[in-house]
Amino acid sequence: MKNIVILISGRGSNMEAIVRACAAEGWNAGIAAVISNRPDAAGLNFAKSRGITTAVVDHKAFADRTDFDAELGRVVGSFAPDLIVLAGFMRILSSDFVKRFEGRIVNVHPSLLPSFTGLHTHRRAIEAGCKLAGVTVHFVTAELDHGPIIAQATVPVLPGDTEATLSARVLAREHVIYPRAVHWIVDGVLRVENGVVTHTGGEPQLFS
Repeated sequence: MKNIVILISGRGSNMEAIVRACAAEGWNAGIAAVISNRPDAAGLNFAKSRGITTAVVDHKAFADRTDFDAELGRVVGSFAPDLIVLAGFMRILSSDFVKRFEGRIVNVHPSLLPSFTGLHTHRRAIEAGCKLAGVTVHFVTAELDHGPIIAQATVPVLPGDTEATLSARVLAREHVIYPRAVHWIVDGVLRVENGVVTHTGGEPQLFS
């Protein structure tokens, strides 16, 4: 049984999708903890309602990022995680944190990486005239939004789209592919070679 620790900052809709999928599909894993950097994160209430241990490491309580990351690492490490899932966790992790848990951290990013790293992805896609947008699940490395890609899903950019409408459609795809990707990791069916992730069973890693 593998231990999954999920980090959130807000309502944690991707966390909810993963928790529900883990229970419904009978993964060989359990959600060991849901941890937030914000004490008012709504997702903590959902986790508690499911009997999941929660913890808060409030970034505002620390003088600098180094101290925050050290405490976050201590708390995360106390749950002996096999996998750390970033689900709307709005803090950039230090290289020391990433190195400590190297190969065990995954993130979901609302664009088709390597395009539109960072923030405001939907606005930038619309402004660039993109005809396709989407979402990427990837392993986390010290370089922001540049880790090996596990899965992607495409979403058309429609005439008249706004940040809000495009974001809603992308988020719906996140809720599909993020649990799928986490399940793959739990089952040990992914191989990473030269920064490229392949599914050893040949299952498609692109969703439309």
